[in-house]
Amino acid sequence: MLSSILHYLDEYLPRRQQLLGLTVVLIGSLFSMWLNNALQEWTDGHLLGLSALTLAIVIGMILGNSLYPRLAPRLHEGVSFAKGQILRLAIIFYGFKLTLTQVASVGMPAIICDALVLISTFLLTYWLGVYLLKVDRKTTLLIGSGASICGAAAVIAAEPVIEAESHKVTIAVATVVVFGTLAMILYPVLYHTGWLLQWLNPQQYGIYTGSSIHEVAQVVVAGNAINTDVGNTAVVTKMIRVMMLAPFLLVLSFVLTPKADNQATTKSTHTLLNRLTHVKVPWFAFIFIVVVILHTLFAAPESFISAMITIDNILLTMAMFALGLTTHMSAIKHAGIRPLLLGAIMFGWLIIGGGMINVLVSQLW
Repeated sequence: MLSSILHYLDEYLPRRQQLLGLTVVLIGSLFSMWLNNALQEWTDGHLLGLSALTLAIVIGMILGNSLYPRLAPRLHEGVSFAKGQILRLAIIFYGFKLTLTQVASVGMPAIICDALVLISTFLLTYWLGVYLLKVDRKTTLLIGSGASICGAAAVIAAEPVIEAESHKVTIAVATVVVFGTLAMILYPVLYHTGWLLQWLNPQQYGIYTGSSIHEVAQVVVAGNAINTDVGNTAVVTKMIRVMMLAPFLLVLSFVLTPKADNQATTKSTHTLLNRLTHVKVPWFAFIFIVVVILHTLFAAPESFISAMITIDNILLTMAMFALGLTTHMSAIKHAGIRPLLLGAIMFGWLIIGGGMINVLVSQLW
């Protein structure tokens, strides 16, 4: 057991041949974060929907389809490390952004709405993508993960479980960026024009926003466009969805594990146990939950928490920049319009279906 743990930890120590690629990815991520802050300052905060993650993948794709192919032999191992181990570390550090106290502050309606939106969105995405639109199965699973949980972070967290190629991850992230940005602008408009007020009060609007908009940053904008209290409710509701990432990945891994041969195993119990032994347990997601619990129970200095959040932002941006470097435009063109169509349909579902779920829960609770 101890040797397995040590071997697992050893995988997260970069090798000498990976350092050059990691350095390039780190520089690219820091530049993306600086550029995002600079653009917000230059536009006096009016450049909505943009984030360091978005810039990182766009800049990475530009370099990945121009300069990077000539340098790939020297940088590939470090870039792959950033897409894998760095990504998992980023998900773990994400736990410093959450506490169980925040969960308790919004109550059971937010938890129920999050769970129902997550399950219905993912299942509907899979059915529409695979059976109706005939979208590639892995691309469909990634789009479903991003739409149902927490946008780009969920997409890149699901990638190791699904084992999808870089261009499929990029397509899924693109749907999150495009339709999440539209939602961020549309939700406040629907509220201020009175369309939502007849169904949801301000507190319930916050839950609706947090349970149905893709990215955390987009939820912040859509919630605070009403007032600070609504914004806080929206963000906490969104963070509850983020906490559902760990059990979601475990279930997804179990479902994707091939079934045992019925001739080799006759009893259903044995078949279940056999499948469980082959499940790729996403340990990083469960360590993320442990970090959330520790963050709740132990009062760490604010400077420490701030440092951990900064590190997490850097790690996430590194993973997105590395993803962009390894994404080829030809592969995205080959995927066609159907993945974006699927993302558009799920955008409509999150607005209408998510709204119906929130209204129903508000009436019953």
